[in-house]
Amino acid sequence: MVDNFDIPDSVLQKIGTARHVAVLTGAGISAESGVPTFREAQTGLWAKYDPQELATPEAFQRNPRLVWEWYAWRRELVNKAAPNAGHQALVALAKLVPQFTLITQNVDGLHQRAGSQNVICLHGNIMETKCFALGHRITDWPESDELPPRCPECGSLLRPNVVWFGENLPADALETAVHAARSCDVFLSIGTSALVHPAASLPLLAIENSAFLIEINPQPTPLSRWADVTLSGAAGEILPLLLARLQK
Repeated sequence: MVDNFDIPDSVLQKIGTARHVAVLTGAGISAESGVPTFREAQTGLWAKYDPQELATPEAFQRNPRLVWEWYAWRRELVNKAAPNAGHQALVALAKLVPQFTLITQNVDGLHQRAGSQNVICLHGNIMETKCFALGHRITDWPESDELPPRCPECGSLLRPNVVWFGENLPADALETAVHAARSCDVFLSIGTSALVHPAASLPLLAIENSAFLIEINPQPTPLSRWADVTLSGAAGEILPLLLARLQK
């Protein structure tokens, strides 16, 4: 493990000569922008609710208004946040390598707001809406007093376009992420606990296919012992430093 002011030459060399760099980001990078993690959002008005009461298909069927209003509150929190230096550094890093794949477990859209392109969102995007019954992606719907509103295409209730407990990840996103993990020659795991599967398996797939694994996280994780290099610290500090060293 190295501290956040010491970027090893091996990291610079591997990224500098990489054909394909893949990155997985988790809640840590968003927390630096002030976005509470899923469980941190169970505070104040919402502290009395268990996540299973707010983030499952069954919860939505039982009390769709409650679930809709909780996600509306979370959207407000996200809207108040801004991409940080870590998000911005990843935008610049993508321009330095021939192929760059950004995979995120976050649903806040901060990578996209920072300017990252073609982000693979494993758990969806809280700023997007789809219908409960058929998954129609909806951007606009008629004004109504009903909460949640109804899908203008099929009439079913609308819901946030996020992956709830008990639901499968979007098949196309997972397939693209797995392919990237298997084909990259450098893999960065940033701000993720390495506990939530199947995302947590992606760095291990990269290792199995001879990728150089770099972990950036303030605390050790189950992935740390497998990493070629662990950079201990905040993504918003380490990534800009890494970028500056690569651009020299």
